[in-house]
Amino acid sequence: MTAQRVLITGHRGYVGSVMAPVMAAAGHDVVGLDVDFYRDCDLAPVPDIRTMDRDIRDVSAHDLEGFDAVVHLAALSNDPIGNLNPDWTDSINREGTRRLAGSAREAGVGRFLFASSCIMYGLSEGGEVDEHSPLNPQTDYARSKVAAEQSLLELAAPDFSPVLLRNGTIYGFSPRMRFDTVLNSLVGSALTTGRITVLGDGRPWRPVVYIGDVARAFLAALEAPREMVHAQAFNVGAAALNKQVRELAAAVQHAVPGSDLEVLAQPDADQRTYRTNFGKWAATFPEFQFERTPEQGAVELAGILTEHDLTYAGFTSDRYTRLKRLRALLDSGALDDRLRWQVAEMAQ
Repeated sequence: MTAQRVLITGHRGYVGSVMAPVMAAAGHDVVGLDVDFYRDCDLAPVPDIRTMDRDIRDVSAHDLEGFDAVVHLAALSNDPIGNLNPDWTDSINREGTRRLAGSAREAGVGRFLFASSCIMYGLSEGGEVDEHSPLNPQTDYARSKVAAEQSLLELAAPDFSPVLLRNGTIYGFSPRMRFDTVLNSLVGSALTTGRITVLGDGRPWRPVVYIGDVARAFLAALEAPREMVHAQAFNVGAAALNKQVRELAAAVQHAVPGSDLEVLAQPDADQRTYRTNFGKWAATFPEFQFERTPEQGAVELAGILTEHDLTYAGFTSDRYTRLKRLRALLDSGALDDRLRWQVAEMAQ
């Protein structure tokens, strides 16, 4: 394996703070780029990675000269933020990705790994969805991922290889923890309130994937021969990782003994459902093994959060929920109405 110089955008985020050390440990020269909206939101020390403090909307080809690959994680990362202001999601997730990739190609970067999402499949009541299934995005966030993928494929060239990695819902411990994803939220609630609440009937399907497995999957895609991955989309996961929400809740109840499970039949509950086919990933990377099942991951996460003395106040604070944090920064005047740092000193 030849060591590569790799730029990871969003390296101080939930996934990035786990992925950057994995790639560095594999021998790659890793540099991070982050606007750092979530500074001071650490549940554990964030690994020290050489960093460019930069908004992805401002990255130029000059900034990217000398890199072999870009791993693009930075984004406004869930549906509630997209609902707050669709223009932010469009400018950062869609246009920001297109601009970053264009600069990367201009700078001679050979590979561009994009953190996409299975959320693009939307509603699929029938069989499993694979990489050839119609995309049916239901939210601005999901639509931004579809548009970003399309723009990346348009930029593909013999010397520029975009790779679209469609992750399931990610869970697991990170120094920059998030409790606004389904399994993390259920574990956090069970530990701090003794209750596990499922809205709706719990029947919708979700593909869920352990954060450490996602980091290793991106490493595999980074190191794969070009012809294996060039301008292709991959669902990242395994068949056994498709779970109904009620199955995830039962796993959490087992992981947190004494917790109570309640199912609230709310008519407005999120009913998006999709079972994902991961056959292409398995065929392309036959030696890759996903190390955690959701059942194992729930036990691990509950144990680590207990060691870190997670409290109800911490669980419900703005530190670990992206929408709450952005609202706090906006309300304080730290960010302006374009999600730009308002005062230069605030961005330091």
